[in-house]
Amino acid sequence: MATIAGIMRFILIDKVISLEKGRAIKTVKSVSLAEEYLADHFPAFPVLPGVLLLEGLIESASWLVRETENFAHSMILLEEARNVKYKSFAAPGTQIEYTVEARTIEENISSFTGAGKSGGEQILEAKFGLRHFNLADKNSAMAATDAKIIESMKERWELLR
Repeated sequence: MATIAGIMRFILIDKVISLEKGRAIKTVKSVSLAEEYLADHFPAFPVLPGVLLLEGLIESASWLVRETENFAHSMILLEEARNVKYKSFAAPGTQIEYTVEARTIEENISSFTGAGKSGGEQILEAKFGLRHFNLADKNSAMAATDAKIIESMKERWELLR
């Protein structure tokens, strides 16, 4: 896939299990030894980095926002993360189930609570907020870029559902 500004290099969600528009989403991520960041993150004890565990929650919430707002925004970014608690590791061969519940989803900002479980054990929990916007909001010349990003996200969404 061609790289478009604003699209993550690492895709941290493999499948959407369920979605309640405007309310909640459940997703899964299977951790594979083939993921390139594992070569550098504790090579003798490879685990999914904590920041990428959190990013799985953020990515899940982003899909909830996109579906709820009918893909109205090209950019959905982390605004804040609070009360992040890591309780265990996610090693290659494990599967993480993310559950995210919306507290609010407004036009340009949203807030969530989320948790990640592996093998029935909670390994992560957090409260976090996202902001969503289009690049053209500040520079109308970016409207075509917004359209490309939104189309790319719609294509990825079809693969995840």
